[in-house]
Amino acid sequence: MSTTAPQETRHSLRPKMHQLATEIFEYFAQNTKDTEGVSRPAYSDIETQSLAYLDALATRYGLCVQKDTLQNSIYCLPEHATQTPYILVASHIDSVPQGGNFDGLAGIVGGLLCLIEAKQTQKQLPMAVRVMALRGEESAWFGPCYMASKALLGKLSREELTSKHKTDGHTLERAMQAVGIDTAPIAAGTPLLDTSEVYQYLELHIEQGPLLVEKDLPAAVVSGIRGNFRHKKLRCIGEAGHSGAVPRAYRHDPVFALADLLTRLDESWLTILQKGSDMVLTSGIVGTDPARHAMTRIPDEVSFSLDIRSQSIHVLNAMRALLREEMCTLEKDRGVRFELDEEHAVAPALCDDYMVAQLSASMADVVGEPFVMASGAGHDAAVFANEGVASAMVFVRNANGSHNPLEQMEISDFMVATAIIYDYLGKAHP
Repeated sequence: MSTTAPQETRHSLRPKMHQLATEIFEYFAQNTKDTEGVSRPAYSDIETQSLAYLDALATRYGLCVQKDTLQNSIYCLPEHATQTPYILVASHIDSVPQGGNFDGLAGIVGGLLCLIEAKQTQKQLPMAVRVMALRGEESAWFGPCYMASKALLGKLSREELTSKHKTDGHTLERAMQAVGIDTAPIAAGTPLLDTSEVYQYLELHIEQGPLLVEKDLPAAVVSGIRGNFRHKKLRCIGEAGHSGAVPRAYRHDPVFALADLLTRLDESWLTILQKGSDMVLTSGIVGTDPARHAMTRIPDEVSFSLDIRSQSIHVLNAMRALLREEMCTLEKDRGVRFELDEEHAVAPALCDDYMVAQLSASMADVVGEPFVMASGAGHDAAVFANEGVASAMVFVRNANGSHNPLEQMEISDFMVATAIIYDYLGKAHP
């Protein structure tokens, strides 16, 4: 992470905000570090402590600090504490295991800096602004993604509440209760946020791909967000046997069946791209049980995850159907059986046209020329957008991808993205 001075821009926050950003990110790099990168598990003591640090920071700078029923932290200028409607600037505090320090956190810090800048310069924002630090967004811990956003909007299902943690086996519901959340309204599907009071939803986030690095741009305005459907643990079940004694024709090998399935899905992926549609496909967890299987044994089972994303709901529906068709074919051809776990899905989301246009104008004010792009990764903004809340995002350049310890966001780029949001918040919106 670079701490060099901010690059020259037409409009920017004061240099002391650059220094404060460096201080905050360094605190989290040191206090939530893992053997590699950082780990801030969803609904954990570490996540609670992280919010406590931000709460104390906001209080030190004269901001109003509140907690909602989901134990998310909310920050605002004192004069906006009860004012509605408001612009909600939000992002998540949790990280993936041994991830980078900026995924999620950058959005909270950017929002806080905007409020602190307005407070210290006595700038009158034309509309109330609330910054929310959301607990629980990453699917790496329990399987479901966007847990806090879904719960706020009454969309976290009973099945998602009973999802189990990847290491300790405790349910998401139990983890929520352990940090002081009443899960009864969540289980009942009761919205915990009055969206009629939310004028707009705005999120700053690091880009999790290479486009801004390749284009040598510090930031971008986001036009839309890919939807997805995911399976945390699919199983292909076959029949065990001796690796040297069973001929091919008599084998029921689940590993080769899975390899065949992924090859077929990959071929369909390429066809979709060649036709001009958008999609990405990942199987990030694949394995046999090392306690039961061996080099000289045909395995009787292999488990795997699947994550399919697209900006097109039609592509997602087609891939969902294709997955089941190919599994049925392989069950017949290779004498195996596929078992599907619960599917987790989020619909694609388009950012609000007005917000995209105005954020583009703010980007032009800050750096001279706007750039608009789509988001390949999913974000909390997609949940709000699909519930009818006008939503938009700003990306900040980030080298080395995301969901890994090597995230490399320059503070100078971050300050450009924050200045774009600050410029936007400082303008009156109809």
